[in-house]
Amino acid sequence: MNANPVLAQVTRGNIVESFHRASYAITDNRGTLLSSAGDIQRPIFPRSAIKALQALALIESGAAQAYQFTDEEISVACASHNGEAHHINAVRSMLRKSGVNEHKLECGLHWPTHAPAASLLAASNQKPGNIHNNCSGKHAAMLATAHYLGEKLDNYIDISHPVQQRIQAIISQFCQYDASTAPCGIDGCSVPTWAIPLEKIACGFAMLSNNSHDNWQWSNASSTIIKSVRAAPQMVAGTGRFCTKIMNDVPRLFAKTGAEGVYCGVIQHAGIGIAVKCDDGATRAAEVIFAKIISKLPVWNKEEKAILSTYSSSELKNRNEIVTGDISACV
Repeated sequence: MNANPVLAQVTRGNIVESFHRASYAITDNRGTLLSSAGDIQRPIFPRSAIKALQALALIESGAAQAYQFTDEEISVACASHNGEAHHINAVRSMLRKSGVNEHKLECGLHWPTHAPAASLLAASNQKPGNIHNNCSGKHAAMLATAHYLGEKLDNYIDISHPVQQRIQAIISQFCQYDASTAPCGIDGCSVPTWAIPLEKIACGFAMLSNNSHDNWQWSNASSTIIKSVRAAPQMVAGTGRFCTKIMNDVPRLFAKTGAEGVYCGVIQHAGIGIAVKCDDGATRAAEVIFAKIISKLPVWNKEEKAILSTYSSSELKNRNEIVTGDISACV
């Protein structure tokens, strides 16, 4: 197997201290490959980057409309959130509206990833619950959909449950790849994750653009997801996070991180999807590579292009806040 190219490097002083090999694919919503680097046919686990596709079932089933979910709630269904108060409140609201007990969440627990939120929880002598898991919004959406459709709520994380079978079918349709035959692993929040070629993942995101479906229901579901995230980007990640910051600065972009160096996105107005995978699993590298490759696309106005270019590199500082170097894309 040929090594993927170096697409990001880290400097210290006047030399390159380390580098990151990666691959990426950019396609349009007809499945045409527009640009790529590295091995884009090797199946990879998209991890949390694919949450917007998982959330499509919430919209298409009618559950989101029936329970009158807000933009913030639909957005947190697509999130790897910080566990800040507005995230937890939105997830609890989803569960309350859908009539599902919080104890039904099967995502596992961890402390909020946002340090101030974790400190507040500890200071109040509380322990984290499943609702503080960064994937709790996605799980609340899965439970809401199952409850609306009259399906059992227990073990909804199992691959044989209708919730996961429905998501598998959606991923297959959007990515134009049969996920039922793909290698399947267990994600950090215990739901199935299917390994899909990077090119097909990019295609799946391109299909999220609202002009990519003949079927009205899928077009409506796709545009609802993008509209909600655009209205509430703070719900997708949170304070200080790359996803939230770049979408705040460039509202015509949808961007989502995934574990192990995956980064995906859709440029709705252009019908373009993007998928990045860093070989070493480095999120910091995936972020700058993602920003650099999309900044080069001829689909932005001058202001957007200038903003995106600032995300193509990031200063690195030590604990005294002294700049020691940077990480930058070299695409």
